[in-house]
Amino acid sequence: MPSTACLSGSLAGSRNRLVQVTSGLERLLAGAGSHLKPLSLGLIIHPASVTREFQLSVDALLQEGFSIKALFGPQHGARGEKQDNMIESGHYADPYTGLPVHSLYSNVRKPTPEMLSGLDAIVFDLQDVGVRVYTFIWTMLLAMEACAEIGIRFIVLDRPNPIGGIQREGAVLRKDFESFVGLHPIPLRHGLTCGELATWMNETRGIGCDLEIIECRGWRRSMGWSDTGLPGWHLAPTYRRQSRVLCIQVWCSWRGRTSQKGEGPRSPLSISVHLI
Repeated sequence: MPSTACLSGSLAGSRNRLVQVTSGLERLLAGAGSHLKPLSLGLIIHPASVTREFQLSVDALLQEGFSIKALFGPQHGARGEKQDNMIESGHYADPYTGLPVHSLYSNVRKPTPEMLSGLDAIVFDLQDVGVRVYTFIWTMLLAMEACAEIGIRFIVLDRPNPIGGIQREGAVLRKDFESFVGLHPIPLRHGLTCGELATWMNETRGIGCDLEIIECRGWRRSMGWSDTGLPGWHLAPTYRRQSRVLCIQVWCSWRGRTSQKGEGPRSPLSISVHLI
């Protein structure tokens, strides 16, 4: 596996001082992606695709003059409109920008040639949780394959792995168990950022995608989310804290068994009820 796709940064001052990690989105807005401005772009986003000021990436990029032509929504939707787990969403027009929103958690999981028609590149800006069974990295993989098939670029705006980049835990997925909660042989807790995963899978899976990573700056593999200085994220109702994300690797392994993981607004993923 690759070492890092996020640029290393050093701690300034005391160990307890909060480090300012700069996301790929913020680096793009600061000039790292000026070469993309002439291109017609599709954008894969969700509610955590925000700047430090909580501005959604589509709004920030349009404001800076990028030519966004279409949005793509993963599980839970582009703007979080489908927060219930495993509820598919349809395609629609974004009420704020008027852009078409193609759902990649609908009757299709992979962008179709029709969805990609007229686009020069797809920009991926999703905050992952660092666990194989969360579907965002597989949305990324399928979108990379779709871009490779029609010859357009795929750009990852990288973000930190919220549970760190040192520990790797759990069994490596067997090929005969591949599904939308695991499409490539990685451990349950993989320790990589989306940019690192994209680079590695592009090579080891032989995708051949024209891949570009806008790296995040200042992230260190030993960091948890609270060390990054980045704002809290809202991936789904159950994953608003780092501790909840650590719990997901346990509970998603138990899905389909006769246990209830306490999914709800008060103490999601932190209680267990065995159903008899």
